[in-house]
This record gives sequence, C-alpha cells and structure tokens, in this order.
Amino acid sequence: MRARHVGLLLAATIAAACTRTPVGRGKAVYVFVSSTCPISNRALPEVARVAARFAGRATFTLVYPDDSDAEVAAHARAYGVTLPSTRDPAHKLVAAAHVEVTPEAALFRDGALLWHGRIDDRYSDVAHERPAPTMHDLEDAVAALVDGRPLPPAHAAVGCALGSPRL
Repeated sequence: MRARHVGLLLAATIAAACTRTPVGRGKAVYVFVSSTCPISNRALPEVARVAARFAGRATFTLVYPDDSDAEVAAHARAYGVTLPSTRDPAHKLVAAAHVEVTPEAALFRDGALLWHGRIDDRYSDVAHERPAPTMHDLEDAVAALVDGRPLPPAHAAVGCALGSPRL
C-alpha cells in the first residue's frame, strides 16, 4: 500500500511540474515585444523608464515570442535595449500571460498571473497615436504590485498580432 502512495505522489509531482508556467518567484514583469512591430518599438523607452523606477522591487524581462536569436541581438543594438530578455518561440510565456499582441505586459507574483494589459494609452488603435500617453497602465500596475495595493483594471493592448508558436 505504501508503494502505491509513493507512486501516486511521484505521478502528481511530475504532473504539476509539467503544467507549471515558466514564471519564476517574486514580483515579475514580462513585457512582450517584437523587433518588427513599430508600436512595440515605440513603447521601449517607456518600458525602460518604468523598469528603472522599480529596479530592485520587481524584475523586468522583455519576451520575444517570434524573433530569432539574431533578431533579438540586432534589436537590442538598434534600440539600446539593456533589460534582460528571453525568447519564447513555443509561446509558453505567451500562454501563461494570456497576451495576444506586442507590446503587452504581464505581472506575476510567485508564478501567479495577476494582471496583463497595455503599456499605456499612446495608441487608441493601430492607426491612431497620441502625441503622449495620458494613462500609464504598466507603471500604475507595477506601483500597486510593489506597494501591495489592489491592481488597477487592465485595458486591452493595441499592437501587432503574434505569430504561431514554433514547437
């Protein structure tokens, strides 16, 4: 009987490990970007500013769902990207974060998705850009996360559609 319990426990542990999201511990902010999306590229300075403001209180990572290693490296050089980045060709982080476009951000605490939405309201749709944003959604959400306050409502992101996952 004891061997059966050990076997069931082992099976449950393996199943849990296989279904876990690839998100780490602590307060993590993932910003999904694309080297070929002009809206995503336009958001990079704002993302860098917010990351600098919350340095040491939340970890920021750029996620490239559809770019190759060479494209990510070229993008970092062209735009002066200094934030940590990762590729997500199988769209595991995309699925965990429920994102649909770039740029879009997702906030996690200890692996649990708490919020996902736009960076700001600079774009009302893909064809209409404001001179400057009037709402700073990502910044407000991260501030609430690090201060332990309720997160603000999320608004749908405007940007470039994601490609298909590559397995």
